[in-house]
Amino acid sequence: MRPISMPKNNLSNLKVALCYDRVNKFGGAERVIESIHQLFPSAPLYTLVYDPKGAPWAKSYDVRTTFLNKIPFFRSRHELLAFLASFAFETFSFDQYDLVISITSESAKDIITKPETLHACYCLTPTRYLWSGKKQYHSQPGMGIISPLVKKILHVSTKYLQRQDLVISQRPDEYLAISKEVQKRITKYYHRNSEIIYPPVNYSFFSKTDKLSCDHYLLVGRLVPYKKADIVIKAFSRPEMSDRKLIVVGEGSQKHALRKLATNNVTFTSLVNDQELRQLYSSAKAVVFPPHEDFGITPLEAQACGTPVLAYRGGGALETVIDGKTGLFFDEQTPGAIIEVINRFENNSSILSDACRQNAKKFSNTRFQKLLFAKLESQWQKHQDQQKQ
Repeated sequence: MRPISMPKNNLSNLKVALCYDRVNKFGGAERVIESIHQLFPSAPLYTLVYDPKGAPWAKSYDVRTTFLNKIPFFRSRHELLAFLASFAFETFSFDQYDLVISITSESAKDIITKPETLHACYCLTPTRYLWSGKKQYHSQPGMGIISPLVKKILHVSTKYLQRQDLVISQRPDEYLAISKEVQKRITKYYHRNSEIIYPPVNYSFFSKTDKLSCDHYLLVGRLVPYKKADIVIKAFSRPEMSDRKLIVVGEGSQKHALRKLATNNVTFTSLVNDQELRQLYSSAKAVVFPPHEDFGITPLEAQACGTPVLAYRGGGALETVIDGKTGLFFDEQTPGAIIEVINRFENNSSILSDACRQNAKKFSNTRFQKLLFAKLESQWQKHQDQQKQ
Protein backbone atom coordinates (compact mmCIF):
# COMPACT_ATOMS: atom_id res chain seq x y z
CA MET A 1 0.00 0.00 0.00
CA ARG A 2 1.31 3.43 -0.90
CA PRO A 3 0.70 6.35 1.48
CA ILE A 4 -1.43 9.12 0.11
CA SER A 5 -0.18 12.66 -0.17
CA MET A 6 -1.45 14.82 2.66
CA PRO A 7 -1.34 18.61 2.83
CA LYS A 8 1.23 20.16 5.13
CA ASN A 9 -0.57 21.48 8.17
CA ASN A 10 -0.58 21.43 11.95
CA LEU A 11 -1.14 17.67 12.17
CA SER A 12 1.83 16.91 9.94
CA ASN A 13 4.14 18.71 12.33
CA LEU A 14 3.06 16.92 15.51
CA LYS A 15 5.05 14.36 17.43
CA VAL A 16 2.96 11.21 17.07
CA ALA A 17 3.08 7.77 18.69
CA LEU A 18 1.07 4.63 17.98
CA CYS A 19 0.06 2.11 20.63
CA TYR A 20 -1.22 -1.44 20.00
CA ASP A 21 -2.10 -4.31 22.33
CA ARG A 22 0.62 -6.76 21.21
CA VAL A 23 2.83 -7.28 18.17
CA ASN A 24 3.09 -11.02 17.66
CA LYS A 25 0.85 -11.94 14.71
CA PHE A 26 -0.65 -10.61 11.50
CA GLY A 27 -4.33 -10.07 10.74
CA GLY A 28 -6.89 -7.38 10.08
CA ALA A 29 -5.82 -5.14 12.97
CA GLU A 30 -2.22 -5.27 11.82
CA ARG A 31 -3.27 -4.15 8.34
CA VAL A 32 -4.91 -1.14 9.99
CA ILE A 33 -1.67 -0.35 11.82
CA GLU A 34 0.27 -0.54 8.55
CA SER A 35 -2.09 1.97 6.96
CA ILE A 36 -1.92 4.38 9.92
CA HIS A 37 1.86 4.05 10.06
CA GLN A 38 2.02 5.16 6.43
CA LEU A 39 0.41 8.43 7.52
CA PHE A 40 2.90 8.82 10.38
CA PRO A 41 6.03 6.89 9.27
CA SER A 42 8.24 8.31 12.03
CA ALA A 43 5.82 7.34 14.81
CA PRO A 44 7.12 4.63 17.17
CA LEU A 45 4.85 1.71 17.98
CA TYR A 46 4.37 1.02 21.69
CA THR A 47 3.10 -2.42 22.69
CA LEU A 48 2.85 -4.98 25.48
CA VAL A 49 5.08 -7.65 23.91
CA TYR A 50 6.81 -8.11 20.57
CA ASP A 51 7.57 -11.42 18.89
CA PRO A 52 9.65 -10.78 15.75
CA LYS A 53 9.07 -14.32 14.50
CA GLY A 54 5.32 -13.98 14.68
CA ALA A 55 5.27 -10.39 13.40
CA PRO A 56 7.88 -9.95 10.65
CA TRP A 57 5.71 -7.13 9.27
CA ALA A 58 7.00 -4.91 12.11
CA LYS A 59 10.71 -5.38 11.50
CA SER A 60 11.05 -1.89 10.02
CA TYR A 61 9.08 -0.24 12.85
CA ASP A 62 10.46 1.41 15.96
CA VAL A 63 8.77 -1.05 18.34
CA ARG A 64 8.90 -0.18 22.04
CA THR A 65 7.75 -2.79 24.54
CA THR A 66 6.80 -3.01 28.21
CA PHE A 67 8.98 -4.72 30.81
CA LEU A 68 6.99 -7.93 30.28
CA ASN A 69 8.73 -8.44 26.96
CA LYS A 70 11.91 -9.34 28.85
CA ILE A 71 10.39 -12.78 29.42
CA PRO A 72 10.48 -14.46 25.96
CA PHE A 73 7.87 -17.03 26.97
CA PHE A 74 5.16 -14.35 27.06
CA ARG A 75 5.90 -12.86 23.63
CA SER A 76 3.66 -15.39 21.88
CA ARG A 77 1.39 -16.03 24.86
CA HIS A 78 0.02 -12.57 25.59
CA GLU A 79 -3.30 -14.03 26.77
CA LEU A 80 -1.58 -15.05 30.01
CA LEU A 81 -0.76 -11.38 30.70
CA ALA A 82 -4.34 -10.12 30.80
CA PHE A 83 -4.20 -9.24 34.50
CA LEU A 84 -0.88 -7.38 34.15
CA ALA A 85 -1.40 -5.66 30.81
CA SER A 86 -3.08 -2.51 32.10
CA PHE A 87 -0.38 -1.86 34.67
CA ALA A 88 2.34 -2.52 32.10
CA PHE A 89 0.88 0.01 29.63
CA GLU A 90 0.67 2.58 32.42
CA THR A 91 4.47 2.46 32.82
CA PHE A 92 5.00 4.08 29.41
CA SER A 93 5.62 7.83 29.28
CA PHE A 94 4.09 9.78 26.40
CA ASP A 95 5.00 13.23 27.70
CA GLN A 96 7.02 14.05 24.57
CA TYR A 97 4.12 13.45 22.17
CA ASP A 98 1.36 15.73 20.92
CA LEU A 99 -0.82 12.93 19.56
CA VAL A 100 -1.08 9.28 20.61
CA ILE A 101 -3.25 6.90 18.59
CA SER A 102 -4.15 3.68 20.37
CA ILE A 103 -5.41 0.82 18.20
CA THR A 104 -6.97 -1.61 20.61
CA SER A 105 -9.39 -4.34 21.55
CA GLU A 106 -8.04 -4.56 25.08
CA SER A 107 -5.39 -2.64 27.04
CA ALA A 108 -3.55 -0.24 24.71
CA LYS A 109 -6.14 2.42 25.58
CA ASP A 110 -4.99 2.15 29.25
CA ILE A 111 -1.99 4.41 28.67
CA ILE A 112 -1.72 7.63 30.66
CA THR A 113 -1.17 10.88 28.79
CA LYS A 114 -0.78 14.46 29.97
CA PRO A 115 -3.67 16.92 29.35
CA GLU A 116 -1.84 18.63 26.48
CA THR A 117 -1.58 15.34 24.56
CA LEU A 118 -4.48 14.20 22.41
CA HIS A 119 -5.21 10.50 22.92
CA ALA A 120 -7.38 9.22 20.08
CA CYS A 121 -8.52 5.62 20.45
CA TYR A 122 -9.26 3.64 17.28
CA CYS A 123 -11.36 1.01 19.01
CA LEU A 124 -11.50 -2.45 17.45
CA THR A 125 -13.96 -3.42 20.20
CA PRO A 126 -14.32 -2.86 23.95
CA THR A 127 -12.30 -5.52 25.81
CA ARG A 128 -13.84 -8.64 24.32
CA TYR A 129 -13.46 -11.14 27.16
CA LEU A 130 -15.09 -8.68 29.59
CA TRP A 131 -18.01 -7.50 27.49
CA SER A 132 -19.36 -8.72 24.14
CA GLY A 133 -17.42 -12.00 24.24
CA LYS A 134 -17.75 -12.67 27.97
CA LYS A 135 -20.02 -15.71 27.62
CA GLN A 136 -17.82 -17.26 24.94
CA TYR A 137 -14.58 -16.75 26.87
CA HIS A 138 -16.05 -18.04 30.11
CA SER A 139 -17.08 -21.28 28.41
CA GLN A 140 -14.09 -21.61 26.05
CA PRO A 141 -11.08 -19.55 27.19
CA GLY A 142 -8.91 -21.19 24.54
CA MET A 143 -5.97 -21.60 26.93
CA GLY A 144 -5.37 -25.31 26.45
CA ILE A 145 -4.69 -27.33 29.59
CA ILE A 146 -5.02 -24.30 31.86
CA SER A 147 -8.52 -23.41 30.56
CA PRO A 148 -10.28 -24.83 33.66
CA LEU A 149 -8.16 -22.60 35.90
CA VAL A 150 -8.79 -19.56 33.67
CA LYS A 151 -12.54 -20.22 33.86
CA LYS A 152 -12.41 -20.09 37.66
CA ILE A 153 -10.32 -16.91 37.65
CA LEU A 154 -12.70 -15.19 35.23
CA HIS A 155 -15.71 -16.28 37.25
CA VAL A 156 -14.48 -14.54 40.41
CA SER A 157 -12.76 -11.54 38.83
CA THR A 158 -14.88 -10.42 35.86
CA LYS A 159 -17.06 -7.93 37.74
CA TYR A 160 -14.00 -6.25 39.25
CA LEU A 161 -12.24 -6.18 35.89
CA GLN A 162 -15.34 -4.71 34.23
CA ARG A 163 -15.45 -1.88 36.76
CA GLN A 164 -11.74 -1.24 36.23
CA ASP A 165 -12.11 -1.30 32.43
CA LEU A 166 -15.03 1.13 32.57
CA VAL A 167 -13.01 3.62 34.64
CA ILE A 168 -9.99 3.29 32.35
CA SER A 169 -12.15 3.66 29.24
CA GLN A 170 -12.54 7.34 30.12
CA ARG A 171 -8.81 8.01 29.51
CA PRO A 172 -8.91 8.48 25.72
CA ASP A 173 -9.96 11.96 24.67
CA GLU A 174 -11.72 10.70 21.56
CA TYR A 175 -13.04 7.38 20.27
CA LEU A 176 -13.22 6.18 16.69
CA ALA A 177 -15.13 2.96 15.97
CA ILE A 178 -14.42 0.46 13.21
CA SER A 179 -18.11 -0.30 12.56
CA LYS A 180 -21.67 0.36 13.66
CA GLU A 181 -21.44 -2.84 15.69
CA VAL A 182 -18.46 -1.53 17.67
CA GLN A 183 -19.96 1.95 17.96
CA LYS A 184 -22.96 0.41 19.73
CA ARG A 185 -20.66 -1.49 22.10
CA ILE A 186 -18.65 1.62 22.95
CA THR A 187 -21.90 3.38 23.86
CA LYS A 188 -23.28 0.40 25.76
CA TYR A 189 -20.21 -0.62 27.76
CA TYR A 190 -18.11 2.57 28.00
CA HIS A 191 -20.86 5.22 27.81
CA ARG A 192 -18.77 7.14 25.28
CA ASN A 193 -19.63 8.67 21.94
CA SER A 194 -17.66 7.68 18.86
CA GLU A 195 -17.52 8.19 15.12
CA ILE A 196 -17.13 5.42 12.57
CA ILE A 197 -14.20 5.13 10.20
CA TYR A 198 -14.23 1.77 8.47
CA PRO A 199 -10.89 -0.09 8.33
CA PRO A 200 -9.20 -0.36 4.94
CA VAL A 201 -8.84 -3.24 2.54
CA ASN A 202 -5.78 -3.25 0.30
CA TYR A 203 -8.00 -3.03 -2.75
CA SER A 204 -5.25 -2.11 -5.20
CA PHE A 205 -3.44 -5.36 -4.34
CA PHE A 206 -6.29 -7.85 -3.99
CA SER A 207 -8.15 -6.59 -7.06
CA LYS A 208 -5.13 -7.17 -9.31
CA THR A 209 -6.12 -10.70 -10.19
CA ASP A 210 -8.45 -12.42 -12.60
CA LYS A 211 -11.13 -14.67 -11.19
CA LEU A 212 -9.59 -18.12 -11.50
CA SER A 213 -11.37 -21.42 -12.04
CA CYS A 214 -13.16 -22.22 -8.80
CA ASP A 215 -12.50 -25.55 -7.12
CA HIS A 216 -12.86 -24.94 -3.38
CA TYR A 217 -14.53 -23.01 -0.59
CA LEU A 218 -12.30 -21.00 1.71
CA LEU A 219 -12.20 -20.25 5.44
CA VAL A 220 -9.69 -17.59 6.55
CA GLY A 221 -9.07 -16.43 10.12
CA ARG A 222 -7.57 -17.17 13.50
CA LEU A 223 -8.54 -20.60 14.76
CA VAL A 224 -9.89 -19.51 18.13
CA PRO A 225 -13.33 -20.27 19.63
CA TYR A 226 -15.20 -17.06 18.83
CA LYS A 227 -14.30 -17.31 15.14
CA LYS A 228 -16.58 -20.37 14.87
CA ALA A 229 -14.37 -22.32 12.45
CA ASP A 230 -15.65 -25.55 14.01
CA ILE A 231 -19.14 -25.21 12.56
CA VAL A 232 -17.75 -24.84 9.03
CA ILE A 233 -15.44 -27.84 9.37
CA LYS A 234 -18.26 -29.94 10.87
CA ALA A 235 -20.48 -28.97 7.93
CA PHE A 236 -17.92 -30.00 5.30
CA SER A 237 -17.21 -33.22 7.20
CA ARG A 238 -20.78 -34.46 6.78
CA PRO A 239 -21.36 -37.18 4.13
CA GLU A 240 -23.52 -34.97 1.90
CA MET A 241 -20.63 -32.47 1.61
CA SER A 242 -17.92 -35.00 0.74
CA ASP A 243 -17.74 -33.83 -2.88
CA ARG A 244 -17.04 -30.23 -1.84
CA LYS A 245 -13.54 -29.05 -0.93
CA LEU A 246 -12.71 -26.66 1.92
CA ILE A 247 -9.36 -24.97 2.48
CA VAL A 248 -8.71 -23.54 5.95
CA VAL A 249 -6.12 -20.77 6.31
CA GLY A 250 -5.05 -19.76 9.81
CA GLU A 251 -3.39 -20.59 13.09
CA GLY A 252 -4.70 -20.58 16.64
CA SER A 253 -5.38 -22.45 19.82
CA GLN A 254 -8.06 -24.67 18.23
CA LYS A 255 -6.08 -25.88 15.23
CA HIS A 256 -5.22 -29.31 16.66
CA ALA A 257 -8.80 -29.96 17.77
CA LEU A 258 -10.20 -28.76 14.44
CA ARG A 259 -7.94 -31.11 12.51
CA LYS A 260 -9.50 -34.00 14.44
CA LEU A 261 -12.95 -32.93 13.25
CA ALA A 262 -11.99 -32.74 9.58
CA THR A 263 -12.49 -35.32 6.85
CA ASN A 264 -10.34 -35.76 3.73
CA ASN A 265 -12.07 -32.98 1.80
CA VAL A 266 -10.86 -30.38 4.35
CA THR A 267 -7.31 -29.10 3.95
CA PHE A 268 -5.43 -26.98 6.48
CA THR A 269 -2.66 -24.62 5.51
CA SER A 270 -0.44 -22.55 7.77
CA LEU A 271 -0.11 -18.81 7.46
CA VAL A 272 0.38 -17.74 3.85
CA ASN A 273 1.82 -14.59 2.31
CA ASP A 274 -0.42 -12.06 0.60
CA GLN A 275 0.31 -13.36 -2.91
CA GLU A 276 -0.70 -16.89 -1.88
CA LEU A 277 -3.77 -15.62 -0.07
CA ARG A 278 -4.85 -13.61 -3.10
CA GLN A 279 -4.60 -16.73 -5.25
CA LEU A 280 -6.64 -18.75 -2.75
CA TYR A 281 -9.31 -16.02 -2.68
CA SER A 282 -9.48 -15.68 -6.45
CA SER A 283 -9.77 -19.45 -7.02
CA ALA A 284 -12.44 -19.97 -4.36
CA LYS A 285 -16.10 -20.51 -5.16
CA ALA A 286 -16.90 -18.47 -2.07
CA VAL A 287 -15.45 -17.51 1.30
CA VAL A 288 -17.36 -18.81 4.32
CA PHE A 289 -17.41 -16.28 7.17
CA PRO A 290 -19.11 -17.69 10.31
CA PRO A 291 -18.27 -15.33 13.22
CA HIS A 292 -20.26 -12.48 14.67
CA GLU A 293 -17.36 -10.17 13.93
CA ASP A 294 -16.56 -6.63 15.03
CA PHE A 295 -15.92 -5.71 11.40
CA GLY A 296 -13.95 -8.38 9.54
CA ILE A 297 -11.48 -7.60 6.77
CA THR A 298 -11.67 -11.09 5.22
CA PRO A 299 -15.02 -10.47 3.43
CA LEU A 300 -13.61 -7.35 1.81
CA GLU A 301 -10.37 -9.01 0.70
CA ALA A 302 -12.44 -11.79 -0.86
CA GLN A 303 -14.75 -9.35 -2.64
CA ALA A 304 -11.78 -7.33 -3.91
CA CYS A 305 -10.69 -10.56 -5.63
CA GLY A 306 -14.17 -10.91 -7.11
CA THR A 307 -15.16 -13.73 -4.75
CA PRO A 308 -18.56 -13.89 -3.00
CA VAL A 309 -18.94 -14.26 0.77
CA LEU A 310 -21.29 -16.55 2.69
CA ALA A 311 -21.54 -14.79 6.05
CA TYR A 312 -23.37 -15.06 9.33
CA ARG A 313 -26.06 -12.39 9.49
CA GLY A 314 -24.63 -10.29 12.30
CA GLY A 315 -21.87 -7.91 13.28
CA GLY A 316 -19.63 -6.19 10.77
CA ALA A 317 -20.57 -8.46 7.87
CA LEU A 318 -23.87 -6.60 7.67
CA GLU A 319 -21.85 -3.53 6.70
CA THR A 320 -19.53 -5.18 4.16
CA VAL A 321 -21.60 -7.85 2.36
CA ILE A 322 -24.62 -7.04 0.19
CA ASP A 323 -27.11 -9.89 0.46
CA GLY A 324 -27.92 -11.38 -2.94
CA LYS A 325 -25.37 -9.20 -4.77
CA THR A 326 -21.95 -9.85 -3.27
CA GLY A 327 -22.84 -12.82 -1.08
CA LEU A 328 -25.49 -14.52 1.00
CA PHE A 329 -26.28 -14.54 4.72
CA PHE A 330 -27.17 -17.43 7.01
CA ASP A 331 -29.06 -16.91 10.25
CA GLU A 332 -27.71 -19.55 12.63
CA GLN A 333 -24.15 -20.47 13.56
CA THR A 334 -24.65 -24.17 12.98
CA PRO A 335 -23.31 -26.76 10.51
CA GLY A 336 -26.82 -27.17 9.10
CA ALA A 337 -27.05 -23.45 8.30
CA ILE A 338 -23.67 -23.63 6.53
CA ILE A 339 -24.83 -26.50 4.34
CA GLU A 340 -28.10 -24.73 3.56
CA VAL A 341 -26.43 -21.49 2.47
CA ILE A 342 -23.92 -23.34 0.28
CA ASN A 343 -26.76 -25.20 -1.46
CA ARG A 344 -28.60 -21.92 -1.91
CA PHE A 345 -25.44 -20.25 -3.25
CA GLU A 346 -24.79 -22.97 -5.82
CA ASN A 347 -28.28 -22.39 -7.21
CA ASN A 348 -27.86 -18.60 -7.31
CA SER A 349 -26.66 -16.85 -10.48
CA SER A 350 -27.18 -13.23 -9.39
CA ILE A 351 -23.87 -12.78 -7.54
CA LEU A 352 -21.26 -11.38 -9.93
CA SER A 353 -17.53 -10.76 -9.50
CA ASP A 354 -17.80 -7.16 -10.74
CA ALA A 355 -20.35 -6.33 -8.02
CA CYS A 356 -18.05 -7.84 -5.40
CA ARG A 357 -15.11 -5.74 -6.56
CA GLN A 358 -17.10 -2.53 -6.70
CA ASN A 359 -18.34 -3.04 -3.15
CA ALA A 360 -14.85 -3.66 -1.82
CA LYS A 361 -13.52 -0.57 -3.57
CA LYS A 362 -15.62 1.60 -1.24
CA PHE A 363 -13.33 0.51 1.62
CA SER A 364 -10.00 1.31 -0.06
CA ASN A 365 -6.86 2.27 1.82
CA THR A 366 -6.82 5.70 0.18
CA ARG A 367 -10.31 6.46 1.45
CA PHE A 368 -9.47 5.25 4.95
CA GLN A 369 -6.34 7.39 5.20
CA LYS A 370 -8.09 10.53 4.00
CA LEU A 371 -10.99 10.10 6.40
CA LEU A 372 -8.74 9.26 9.35
CA PHE A 373 -6.37 12.15 8.71
CA ALA A 374 -9.25 14.60 8.42
CA LYS A 375 -10.89 13.31 11.59
CA LEU A 376 -7.66 13.45 13.62
CA GLU A 377 -7.09 16.95 12.31
CA SER A 378 -10.55 17.98 13.50
CA GLN A 379 -10.04 16.31 16.88
CA TRP A 380 -6.67 18.00 17.31
CA GLN A 381 -8.17 21.44 16.66
CA LYS A 382 -10.98 20.69 19.11
CA HIS A 383 -8.44 19.56 21.69
CA GLN A 384 -6.38 22.69 21.22
CA ASP A 385 -9.44 24.89 21.69
CA GLN A 386 -10.33 23.05 24.90
CA GLN A 387 -6.81 23.52 26.25
CA LYS A 388 -7.08 27.27 25.73
CA GLN A 389 -10.26 27.55 27.79
